Amino acid sequence: MEQLLSIGTAKQKERLVKKKLEQQQYEFVGQHSACKVCAWTKKDLKDEGHCYKGKFYGINSHRCVQMTPTQTCNHACTFCWRDLDSHTAILMSEKIDEPKDIVDGCIKSQIKQLTGFGGNIRANQEKWENSKDPMHFAISLNGEPTIYPKIGELVKEINSRGMSSYLVTNGTFPKKIKKMFDNNQLPTQFYVSVDAPNKQLFNEIDRPLIPDCWDKLMETLQFLPKLKEKTRTVLRYTLLKNINMIYPEQWADIIILSQPLFVEIKGYMFVGSSRQRLKIENMPRHHEVKAFALEICKYSGYKLIDEHEQSRVVLLMKEDFEGRILNFKIMMQQGL
Repeated sequence: MEQLLSIGTAKQKERLVKKKLEQQQYEFVGQHSACKVCAWTKKDLKDEGHCYKGKFYGINSHRCVQMTPTQTCNHACTFCWRDLDSHTAILMSEKIDEPKDIVDGCIKSQIKQLTGFGGNIRANQEKWENSKDPMHFAISLNGEPTIYPKIGELVKEINSRGMSSYLVTNGTFPKKIKKMFDNNQLPTQFYVSVDAPNKQLFNEIDRPLIPDCWDKLMETLQFLPKLKEKTRTVLRYTLLKNINMIYPEQWADIIILSQPLFVEIKGYMFVGSSRQRLKIENMPRHHEVKAFALEICKYSGYKLIDEHEQSRVVLLMKEDFEGRILNFKIMMQQGL
C-alpha cells in the first residue's frame, strides 16, 4: 500500500512539473524530451540580432532547435534558471524513446511553435521559411542530457541528417562520454560546464545529488584532450559575482588540465527560477566578466579572442584560426 502511494505521489509530481514547464512554453516530445524556442531564434527571425554562438561559430539562430532528451538532472545548481523540481534523480524512470522519434518530434515542435511568424509583419519571411529546415540542435534546454541512455545514438541521428549538434553536459558521467568517443558518436561541439574552481565551491554552487560528482567531473576534464582528437571541445564557465569570481589561477588550472579548443566565460543572468536562490547583485556586468577572464588568461596561456556584450560572454583560445566560424552550408552538403 505504501509503495502504491509512493508511486502515485511521484506521478502526481511529474504531472505538476510538466504543467509548470508547459506554462513556460516548453513543448513535450514523446515520453521525456522537450523543445522550447530560444529567445535568440525569435530575435533572429525579426532581424534583431543573433546568439553569441552566431558571432563565435557561425550558428544561424533562426535555424537552431533548443531541446533536451530528459528533464532529469543530478545537480540542483543555485544559478540554474530552470525549475529544479525535476532535478531529483540520476536515472530516468520513463519508457525510453528512440533518437529518431525525438529528432522528428523536436523539428515538428519547432515548426509548430514558429508558425505565427509567417503572419508577423516584422518577421523576415525568407528566414521563417528556412527555419522549417533546421541546421542546428542545441542539446542544452534542461536536465543533464547524458542521463538519457541513448545520448550517443541521438547525437549520431542529428549528425546523420547533416545538422550540427552542440551538446552541453555537466561532465559527471565520464563513462558515457568515453563510450560516445569509442563509438564515434560525438557532437559538432562538446561543452563541459564548470561552475567552480575547486571542490568546496562546486558543492556549494552545483549542489550535486551524489557525493562524487567533483571527482567524476575531473575524470571528464582529464579525458578532454583525447576528446579533442575527434570533436571541438568547449569549457563553459558561469561567473557569479561575489561567489565564484575568485582564484583565477584555479580556473586556469582547469583549462591547463583539459586543454579545450574554446573556453566560454559567461556571466550569470538573474532570470527564471534562479531569482528564488540568488540576488541581482550576483549578476556581473560584461566589463566585469571580461576583466576576470583576462585574469584567467594570465595564468592559462589562453587569449581573449571574441566577445558578445549583450550575452555577457567572452571567448578564450590559445590562438584563433580560420575554421572557428563553421561553414554549415558545406557541412550539410557533405553530411558532416
